[in-house]
Amino acid sequence: KEKYLNEHKTTISKDPYVELAYKAIINYIKNDKIIESKNASKELLNNRAGVFVSIHKFGELRGCIGTFKPTRNNIAEEIIHNAISAATEDQRFEPIIEDELDYLEINVDVLGEVEDVADVKELDPKKYGVIVTSGLKRGLLLPDLEGVDTVEEQIRIASLKAGITTNEEISLQRFEVVRHK
Repeated sequence: KEKYLNEHKTTISKDPYVELAYKAIINYIKNDKIIESKNASKELLNNRAGVFVSIHKFGELRGCIGTFKPTRNNIAEEIIHNAISAATEDQRFEPIIEDELDYLEINVDVLGEVEDVADVKELDPKKYGVIVTSGLKRGLLLPDLEGVDTVEEQIRIASLKAGITTNEEISLQRFEVVRHK
């Protein structure tokens, strides 16, 4: 067991997106403080985009929260807010505790422009994320997720997340992401 734990221990990524997310989570969980974005790279401070932060522990999802459109002043603030939310507010999981911090794998997905889709043939679960909408209900699924290999499966999961039933009329949108690991 110890060998497994050591082999899977977190090493902080050199990617500035992931590094910022990890620092935000550590500082919040250890010190109950939100880090400032002012020391982030110009790229993170001068651009706005929707951002999802996904947290895995030993290959299993441990938290994922994001925004499909920018809600903050810049990408750095979006990452900090969504990283803390993914670690502490994802309703599917208990909040992450300090003992877990060494074993987390964090991905940051920066979303591109959202486009309306007229036909499911315009979707590709490896390339595009999907947003399924019915009335006020909306579900989103990121692209290139393990086990999601068909458009139908992608739409089904996104619909399920939103509480959309199979007999409801839906509209579809797609987006690309840049995934930082």
